[in-house]
Amino acid sequence: MNAHLSRREMIAGGGLVVLFALGPQATGQGGGVEGQANGEGEVAPGLPGSLGQHPVLDSWIRVAADGQVTVFTGKAELGQGIKTAIVQLAADELDIGLDRLTLVTADTHSSPDEGLTAGSHSMEDSGTAVANAAANVRHLLAEQTARLWDVPVASLSTRNGQVTDGNGRTLDYGAIAANLSLHVPARLDIPRKPIGARRLIGKHLPRIDIPAKLTGGTAYVHDMKLPGMLHARVVRGPAEGTQLIDPDVAAMAGLPGVDRVVSEGRFIALLGRREWPLVQALRILGQLEWERPGEPIPTGDRAAVVKGLSPRVEPILDRQDESGGEAVRWVAARYTRPWLMHGAIGPSCAVALLEDGIMTIWTHSQGVNPLRGAIAEMLGMPPERVRCVHVEGSGCYGHNGADDVAADAALAARAVPGRPVRMLWSREQEHGWEPLGPAQVVELRGGLDAVGRIIAWNHQVWSNTHVTRPSRAGDLIAAQELGRGFTPASPRSLPQPEGGGDRNSIPLYALANARVTKHFLQDMPLRVSAIRSLGAHMNVFAIESFMDELALATRSDPVAFRLRHMADMRARTVIERTADRFAWGRRTPGTLRGHGFAFARYKNLGAFCAIAMDVEVLRDSGRVVVHRAVASVDSGDIVNPDGIRNQIEGGILQSISWTGHEAVAYDERSRTSYDWSVYPILRFEDVPLSVEVDLVDRPGQPFLGTGEAAQGPAAAAYANAIAAATGRRLREMPLTDDAIRTRR
Repeated sequence: MNAHLSRREMIAGGGLVVLFALGPQATGQGGGVEGQANGEGEVAPGLPGSLGQHPVLDSWIRVAADGQVTVFTGKAELGQGIKTAIVQLAADELDIGLDRLTLVTADTHSSPDEGLTAGSHSMEDSGTAVANAAANVRHLLAEQTARLWDVPVASLSTRNGQVTDGNGRTLDYGAIAANLSLHVPARLDIPRKPIGARRLIGKHLPRIDIPAKLTGGTAYVHDMKLPGMLHARVVRGPAEGTQLIDPDVAAMAGLPGVDRVVSEGRFIALLGRREWPLVQALRILGQLEWERPGEPIPTGDRAAVVKGLSPRVEPILDRQDESGGEAVRWVAARYTRPWLMHGAIGPSCAVALLEDGIMTIWTHSQGVNPLRGAIAEMLGMPPERVRCVHVEGSGCYGHNGADDVAADAALAARAVPGRPVRMLWSREQEHGWEPLGPAQVVELRGGLDAVGRIIAWNHQVWSNTHVTRPSRAGDLIAAQELGRGFTPASPRSLPQPEGGGDRNSIPLYALANARVTKHFLQDMPLRVSAIRSLGAHMNVFAIESFMDELALATRSDPVAFRLRHMADMRARTVIERTADRFAWGRRTPGTLRGHGFAFARYKNLGAFCAIAMDVEVLRDSGRVVVHRAVASVDSGDIVNPDGIRNQIEGGILQSISWTGHEAVAYDERSRTSYDWSVYPILRFEDVPLSVEVDLVDRPGQPFLGTGEAAQGPAAAAYANAIAAATGRRLREMPLTDDAIRTRR
């Protein structure tokens, strides 16, 4: 990976692009050249996806004189397979071979600003934009050819990067593009290719990002090697909220292998030509004294701690229909989730280089544009002088330490102009400093009528904010350490329909009377932010566990009980297909083996997903063996079937890990989960023995976000299966072996 000479860099900078207009171009937020590269102009809200925010076609697609096509997306590859899906969409809609297409992702210098890669929005926003931009470009190429040949455009067709009249006359895209500007707005009236004419969409295409990961190639930002690169480690207290007491910077400079110490305020970084001496130096400095200023962390019963924080009550839903009758029976339950780590296998890493007055940062941040603004403010540089380029990290799953380590790298690189600096956190720093997924409490109360139908529903959720991603310098750890008065932004409550802690708190079931209330907790005893699926994991766990409890109270089959309350036909389809493929049955008498079921539509806007699990609880240990998991998912129009299966399979495994194993440990002074021994994640021996994913394809329908669709249903299906196997309901995550053995 070369910072200056790669083909990607040349194309992104415009070296081979011939489609820019010769007249003035619209400028973006940064102005100047960078605004031109992003192709930002007036918003066109009628256009689909992110095309409405970036309607100029060369923001998305450029065609070089040799016929090579460069496609740009503001979304980042996080392991969800977005690179592969975008390539399929673009190549199919443009009618070109895969060998003629280069994809550039999430680069503040060249790609459209699509904000964060989060919330399972990549296909809905960027995939939709690229597909429609590609259709527009294909049409413009045909129109230009029709003018050159003086024939009706309807008489022409495209194939393999050429426009043809069907009678042997062809013209290559590159030759057409030499006299055509794509710096024009997209048109809403240009149709995409007919479904029957698709070559790649809906087909399995091997993942672009996988080979290097499997073979040990250059896959992650951790793998970057640049000429003259220095290694770096940051020196801090053991966890967020702590700080070192009078560290001896001069002594640090004398440690073997430390070539330079960068010190400003409380920010300290060690730089050296070799990495291992810095690792040893950091181990020595791990013995430094530290303190936690401010209030101690509240400890004790999780529900009491969470509910004891100052809430701001926010009504989410108040649906009332008095014609439904009166409840003859009430059921109530409380469910809790602990603080969770992202659990990235590779600690956070970034590479930074200050050269010719430009700070370039290679980062695995999920939001390169917001990060650029925060780092520019921290450095006191104009935003157009800061460039953030996304390179994959080894693990993601939300707002981990990626943004903070990028700021660390930038401060270190500023001290050594012309030398790239690779900053890597230690495992202990990752566990101690990354933002956590918030702890949550959900209390549910349901009223049943005489025939066992739900006629009243009350859902209350207590949660911190789920978003502290950097929007300004004060949101970065390094900026807070500089002593310049940078402070974090105030905690934000994300609104519905997507929500934060209340995501998926509104059930999709047909309930005549339903109230949902969010208790937004502004106090944050531990640093928190977004973790995959935000509040959906907890809320679906609670709702779908409670649906089982209500079914049990009415002596109903759990699947039949759900269908009785479900009017949405697409939801009914995935529920019925899952039950059918699973051969649904509740429990084998006389055994500790049971079946569990759960359903949700992610955010009530994204993919529909139902999951059934067959689990066995081992009698002596309480260990849970997942024999089988079956899922059915409706993601709308399917671009890459295997990519969707990857996401659902991975979501099931991650959710089992969260639900059955993970919880951050802490005391009054700091977190105490500093490594994998005290923060257990799912091991290979606990992976389901069989996972089957059934896909409901709906060609021509909008893309529905899939990346986080499985977390909630998998959690509830797991819990419901354990309850079916043991006859006891566990409502406090994690559902550990000890908890199961104790309650059995």
